[in-house]
Amino acid sequence: MAVIRSKIGGVVIGRNEGERLGVCLRSVRREIDHLVYVDSGSVDGSVALAKKLGAAVVELSTDRPFTAARARNAGASRLLEDHPDVSLIQFVDGDCELQRGWVAHAASFLTSHKDVAIACGRRRERFPGRSPFNQLCDMEWNTQVGDTAACGGDFLVRTEAFQTVHGFIESLIAGEEPDLCFRLRQAGWRIFRLDREMTLHDAAMTRTSQWWQRSVRSGYATAEAFQRRGDKEHGLRRQVLSNLLWGLPVAWPLWPVLWLRVSRHSGALYASHIVFGKLPHLVGQMRFWWQRMRGQAGTLIEYK
Repeated sequence: MAVIRSKIGGVVIGRNEGERLGVCLRSVRREIDHLVYVDSGSVDGSVALAKKLGAAVVELSTDRPFTAARARNAGASRLLEDHPDVSLIQFVDGDCELQRGWVAHAASFLTSHKDVAIACGRRRERFPGRSPFNQLCDMEWNTQVGDTAACGGDFLVRTEAFQTVHGFIESLIAGEEPDLCFRLRQAGWRIFRLDREMTLHDAAMTRTSQWWQRSVRSGYATAEAFQRRGDKEHGLRRQVLSNLLWGLPVAWPLWPVLWLRVSRHSGALYASHIVFGKLPHLVGQMRFWWQRMRGQAGTLIEYK
């Protein structure tokens, strides 16, 4: 491979992931020598497991709210403190399994494309047939190959680029990856999705209440993204207004029209997700604006 393993580090974040964390850490250790695990208040033995598997461990303090952004920043800081010559960082969520050969392939791509800051690949749902909500996640992960606006929580990034934009915004409770990618693109970097298997993800989402909470979080993130980036980010205004207009009771009689329009292109399941999801998305947006009006900081919206 074009970049030797000693120049690549891995950061895994987690909170009460149980056995999934063991699968994740073992998969990363197979591909990467330098590994840091960041724990956000787990009570299931995650810290002990990570230490047993040879990862350097960072336990976040409770003096500030836990966020994935804060955890990833802490992991990157520890990684570079221990191994300052690391030039590429692979971030992985603790409920994911890194696929064999992904890191070598992505590192080679970044080596030959100097203007690309982030390489991401195909994240698949481990059990898409277990519930319609898992299937929806698998559909969500299947984004377009090539230049893209954003990535998810699993990606390989140049240390130089990550440090240039000062990493993640730690106060963001969701949507921190698109925010990072936006700032990278503003700085002249590209984000690229490769046509390659990257991770297996376990959403473990089997209840409607979980889907609702996840959708509320998405609506919250959209509203905050619009407040932060406004018209600089294409499509954000449209998303916010769409959730607002279609989520209000006056628009509910028109939902069948929207459902038919979406289902023609994307099928009944996705259409149902889009249409009925307008309501929890609106709830999330209203929660964000209400908290900002009251001067309150956001807190984690967890669906597991």
